[in-house]
Amino acid sequence: MSDMTQSANDYGAELITVLEGIEAVRKRPAMYIGDTDIRGYHHCVYEVVDNSIDEAMAGFCTQVEVTLNADGSCTISDDGRGIPVDMHPVEKKPAVEVALTMLHAGGKFDGNAYKVSGGLHGVGVSCVNALSEWLEVEVRRDGYRHRIRFERGQTVVPLEKLEATDERGTTVTFMPDHTIFTARGFQWEILSNRLRELAFLNRGVEIRFRDEIADRSETYRFDGGILEFVAYLNRNRTSLHPQVISMEGSRDDVAVEIAMQYVDGKYDETILTYANNINTIEGGTHLSGFRAAMTRVINNYAREHKLLKDNEEAMSGEDIREGITAVVSVKVPNPQFEGQTKTKLGNSEVQGIVDSFVYEAFATYCEQNPGVARRLVEKSVLAARARAAARKARDLTRRKGALDSAALPGKLADCSEKDPAKCELYLVEGDSAGGSAKQGRDRETQAILPLRGKVLNVEKARLDKILNNAEIRMMVTAIGAGIGRDDFDVAKARYHKIIIMTDADIDGAHIRTLLLTFFYRQMPELIERGYVYLAQPPLYKLTRRQREEYVESEDQLTEKLLELGCDEFTLELADGRTLAPADLRPLLDLVAKAEGIGQRFKRKGIDLNEYLRLRNPETGEYPHYRVALDLDGQPETIFVQTGKDVEELRQQTALQLEVDEEELLEPDNPVFRVQDILAHGSLKRVIEALVAQGFSAEQVFTNGTPLGDLIESSGERIPIATLIELLDSVRERGRKGITIQRYKGLGEMNPDQLFETTMDPARRKLLRVVLEDAISVDQIFTILMGDEVEPRRRFIEDNALNVRNLDV
Repeated sequence: MSDMTQSANDYGAELITVLEGIEAVRKRPAMYIGDTDIRGYHHCVYEVVDNSIDEAMAGFCTQVEVTLNADGSCTISDDGRGIPVDMHPVEKKPAVEVALTMLHAGGKFDGNAYKVSGGLHGVGVSCVNALSEWLEVEVRRDGYRHRIRFERGQTVVPLEKLEATDERGTTVTFMPDHTIFTARGFQWEILSNRLRELAFLNRGVEIRFRDEIADRSETYRFDGGILEFVAYLNRNRTSLHPQVISMEGSRDDVAVEIAMQYVDGKYDETILTYANNINTIEGGTHLSGFRAAMTRVINNYAREHKLLKDNEEAMSGEDIREGITAVVSVKVPNPQFEGQTKTKLGNSEVQGIVDSFVYEAFATYCEQNPGVARRLVEKSVLAARARAAARKARDLTRRKGALDSAALPGKLADCSEKDPAKCELYLVEGDSAGGSAKQGRDRETQAILPLRGKVLNVEKARLDKILNNAEIRMMVTAIGAGIGRDDFDVAKARYHKIIIMTDADIDGAHIRTLLLTFFYRQMPELIERGYVYLAQPPLYKLTRRQREEYVESEDQLTEKLLELGCDEFTLELADGRTLAPADLRPLLDLVAKAEGIGQRFKRKGIDLNEYLRLRNPETGEYPHYRVALDLDGQPETIFVQTGKDVEELRQQTALQLEVDEEELLEPDNPVFRVQDILAHGSLKRVIEALVAQGFSAEQVFTNGTPLGDLIESSGERIPIATLIELLDSVRERGRKGITIQRYKGLGEMNPDQLFETTMDPARRKLLRVVLEDAISVDQIFTILMGDEVEPRRRFIEDNALNVRNLDV
């Protein structure tokens, strides 16, 4: 054991193993990071962060800091041992350069530098380097700071030794190469979810996340580990037992950590599994072991304590796991993952270890907590009886032909093609739109199923009740893959495109949400395979000189009207400049963005002219926060520039009121409320762009000195006071000679129009439904569609001001 510890502490160049170079990475980036869009873009951050987390798992790192820099780059810093900087014995280069420029070069292959590691392919940081416009590494070790710089994977500034320091750690800063990535700009929500998850999985490790552009920061540290993770997942649900059940142990060098809690009113299971911090979304041997042990313990306890009748059959694992939220985390010295994506753990020995460990630990817990054990058994028995009822209902409806794909629903207008990969099923809101879709479709590949009214909210129902809903039975029969975990088989799906087509109004959005809830809870594999889509019907039809054109959004309508209106005008400014039609259009695009931002401010009750005057003259920044104070019944609004200013104001308020500062952090506290002004960065960029074109912020909205004259091609002059007035005038001119029809319902279109705009594969736009973050998705469905009213009320209050299109 001491030899292992010694070699881990002596992590040096000789422990870096080299397998091959990185020339192929830039040619085929998707092979290494999944894709070159949003997912692959953020995956680069994960690869670097995973190196820091591996240091934490090895016991050498306690803090990780991730910063989104103002220039679009990202910095990841840790206080670990630092990447080795001495010469590699084989490559004759500094080890840090070897690790960053050679694929499959790393310290995780022989098991000496890292006993347990998440990144085992060794392609992580070298891939990031290859796909970065530039990347800099600063290493603090051996008493000095060291720095090296790369561009597109090539060393441009060799390793240099800088000033002395007693600190240790690594800092990596990289700028993604936008000639490779189609995405641009890191997204806070995507990264924060993963960083929070890593903090839960590695108790005691502090991860700081900061966005310089939005001046936003959060710190994640959970000393309770995955126990706090389960409590976080269940925060909007009613638990069946208040304390989260936790189990932790180690056998044969495999560390097992499990936390779980049952909730009421939930009819499926949420089990998140991890192996060495990697989210094994396809499960694997650790999940199999956990499930087997849980089934045995609950059934044995029920038999021994006479909670299950002698003539009742044993409860299935599905019954026992109904309503469970669990996190299963294992740390394995030599993990074997199935497939390139590393989403399923394959180590056969792990199943037995987890099974025996959970069986002993959970059986002991049940004996020591008979009240909780009894409630869990009673819930499982109810689930088993409901499952039996659902099976009877399914068998009965099958005998009647309602779930038999040989007896397809009468409302279904099926297609003639039999290859599922070529077939599309449109789920259409209402018989009227369904009739138009049936007449306009391509009968060879497009099937139509009209749905009447709103389908059942499956978030609040067990399978037996779900099967009693006529609309759901029709969908299940048409799709042909069955329903429920025991009966669903995605290979039997009759269509590989299931397209939800609803009206562009509030009712249509509600029906779309109910259908997505159904697919997510009852047929999740359809979403995982990418079979579920949302149709994008147009919002407007423009008719001009017997020519029709369709636009999908308000923004597109504005673009079209500006395009038509600009051709007719020249702008003569009061300062003597003249803008021709070609110069006018880019200006108006900027003003349209400013108008949209202004509308968001108006909805939040902020006077934009007043806000514009609060610009910091030194930095050019606008206030990032609005603080609403209510001291002694005297409401006051204060705008502050940074998060630090908020903290100072909170401290002053706490002193003034003689209360603890923690009281002012409560979300429902009416005395001190903080609101993020998320549009401040967008506003700054638009104003800066207008200033670069010779305009001032005041000229956007404020009536002051006249802006100039808009001269029509006929010679008519229109005096213009502000840039917004200029936008309105050109937009209004663009409307001349155009008939604009707004579609609220699909039924308002005739069959040819519906096919041309929404169903024609050559011209339509479809949105594929994907699962980017299963945890967040589960939370949103629970909040919006579940039984608990209070979380839903908070969600609506927090997001009401962000609504853009509302039918009232």
